[in-house]
Amino acid sequence: MSNHARRQRYGFGLGDTLLAEVGGAPLDALHHDVDAICRCYEAIVPLAERLGVEPPRPRLAGFSYCHLSALGAEIVFAEGSEPNVVPLIRQAKEIDDLEEPDDYLSRGVVPARLRTFEKLLARRPDAQKTIGHIYEGPVTSAALLMGGQPFFVLPHDDPERAHRLLSFCVRSAVNYARTIGRYFGRTDEPGSVGIPDDFAGMFGPDQFAEFVVPCLDEMYASQQATERYLHSELLRVEHLRFLADLKITEFDPSADQFLTPPLCRQHCPVPFTARILAMDVRDNTADELRAMYRAYAACEPTRITFHMTSLAEEEKIRAILDVARALAD
Repeated sequence: MSNHARRQRYGFGLGDTLLAEVGGAPLDALHHDVDAICRCYEAIVPLAERLGVEPPRPRLAGFSYCHLSALGAEIVFAEGSEPNVVPLIRQAKEIDDLEEPDDYLSRGVVPARLRTFEKLLARRPDAQKTIGHIYEGPVTSAALLMGGQPFFVLPHDDPERAHRLLSFCVRSAVNYARTIGRYFGRTDEPGSVGIPDDFAGMFGPDQFAEFVVPCLDEMYASQQATERYLHSELLRVEHLRFLADLKITEFDPSADQFLTPPLCRQHCPVPFTARILAMDVRDNTADELRAMYRAYAACEPTRITFHMTSLAEEEKIRAILDVARALAD
C-alpha cells in the first residue's frame, strides 16, 4: 500500500454455528450446557491458530432476549436451532397493564443463564462476563412482545398505545441494562452505548420521526451515552438523515438489503460499517470475496466485518483475512 493510502480497519469473528460444528454440539447446547460450551471453545483453538487470530474467550451463545423474558415473554429454545420469542401481548389494551418486575435477575430465563454463567466461570475463569446481548432496541422489543403484524398496525389504529408500548420498552430495557451491568461489576458511569434495532426501518420516514427517533434518543440519553452506536438492518436511504439528528457515532447496516456500501458512502451523514455476510462467503469464490472486500474498502467504511460460520469456509475466510490484513497495514 502507498504511504498515503487509507488504512482499512476490520473485524473478524468465529460464529456460534462454527463453534457448535467443531465441538460436535447442537447449537442450542451453547446456551445451557457448560460441558458443551467448554468442549467447543477448546476445539476451536487449533482453527484460530491456523487462521492467525486470537482464540475466542468462552461465553454463553449469542442471545438478545433476556430483557423480554424477564418481562414475561416465553422463549422457545428449539433443539439445534436459534431461540424464538412467543408474543406476550395479545390485545392492545394489555399494554396499559405492563409493569416492570421487582427483580430482573429472578425472572424468566435470567436466573438459569446466570447459573450457567457461574458454572462456566468456575471452569473457565477467562469466560466473558455476559449472558447475552443486553437488549433489543425499542421497535424490535415492541414487535417481539406484541407480534410483528399487530404492532406495526398499532400506530395507525391506536397511536397513543403505540407510544406507550415503545416508552415502556425503552424504560424497562434501560433498567434491565443497569441491573445486569451491576451484577457483572459494571458502573453506571457515562460511556459508549450500542443499540440493535433491526425492525426500526419498518416505520416509514414520517412515522420514524414520530415513533422511533424520540425513543432512541431517550434510550441513549438515559444511559449517559458519550458515543452512540446503532445497528439496524431495514433502514432505507430516506431514513439516513435521522442518524445525524440522533448524533450517531457509527451506523452498522449489517445485512440491510436496502443499503449497500456505495449507497452509504453517498448518503450516510455519519460514519458507517460494512459487512461481508455469511451468504456472501457461501456463494462467492475466494477471488470474488477478495474483490468484494476491496470494493467495500473503496467506500471508506470505518470497519469491514465478517465471520466464519462453517469449517467448509476456511480457505475463503483465509483469503478475506489476507486482503483485510494487507489493507490494514
